[in-house]
Amino acid sequence: MAVPFLLIVVGFVSLITGANLLVEGASALAKRYKVSGLVIGLTIVAFGTSAPELVVSIVASLNGYSDIVLGNVIGSNNFNLFIILGLSGIILPIKVQSSTVWKEIPISLFVSIVLLLLLNDFNFSGQSYYSRIDGVIMLVLFCLFLFYVFKYIRNDPQIQNEPDQKSMLKIGVLIIFGLAGLILGGQLVVINSVGIANYLGISEKIIGLTIVAAGTSLPELVTSIVAAVKKNSDIAIGNIIGSNIFNILFIFSISTIIKPIEYSSEFNSDLYILIGGSAFLFASMLTGQKKKLDRWEAGILLGFYIAYTTYLVMNKV
Repeated sequence: MAVPFLLIVVGFVSLITGANLLVEGASALAKRYKVSGLVIGLTIVAFGTSAPELVVSIVASLNGYSDIVLGNVIGSNNFNLFIILGLSGIILPIKVQSSTVWKEIPISLFVSIVLLLLLNDFNFSGQSYYSRIDGVIMLVLFCLFLFYVFKYIRNDPQIQNEPDQKSMLKIGVLIIFGLAGLILGGQLVVINSVGIANYLGISEKIIGLTIVAAGTSLPELVTSIVAAVKKNSDIAIGNIIGSNIFNILFIFSISTIIKPIEYSSEFNSDLYILIGGSAFLFASMLTGQKKKLDRWEAGILLGFYIAYTTYLVMNKV
């Protein structure tokens, strides 16, 4: 039984290494063609930190593991919101820009509600599924979000171009090895996670919501913790909110367009928690020290989700 766990660890290492190589190569390529650092941060780096979720979800979708896809996306978003933001906020209270309070956080809340409605086909009983049409709808919303991002970038006066000295050969090698690491890691994580679930007699849902979700969220965890330590609040919260929007609108949509997802209403409680956590984050911007996630508020996020995850695992829900 130790071998599958070891292979999952190897898979996560491969995913994170691959994502880092891909980001480095893609960033160098973008800089070579004089794309601004801000554009790179909001697009390539955001994609890079979510690449593990993307690859795991695509591999799971191709193999028909709907609960792994759902658990990975919903679980990663909850892990990002409650665990990573909670830890970051405890390290240092997070100051939030007005645009994030009134635009990005509400957008994250909105897409979570839309996902809940589409997954349940606007009813809350029995078995349902997430069709290719639903995926296309969310992909259109993702394009609108990208339009908003680039419109914001165009109006940002702090855009700077940074030269990059890497050769095209080195850039190509970084991108190729990065993609190879992602593909290998995704296969290892999905196949061995399902094997562990079957061996332990627990559901793929729990594996997806816990082990897979936590593992694929490691890039966001490292990015936000480092940002909090360095007192860079914008990166700490922007990384989380952006990743959550990206996961729902792009990753889940692509997985569904590849193959429609069977949906069990058992995941509704996890979506309620995601929606409730997003609403709590928005409310916390208006209470205490406004436009700031205070330590006690971050502690509530962290404590609640630790308790909820413990309940899931202990009761094999």
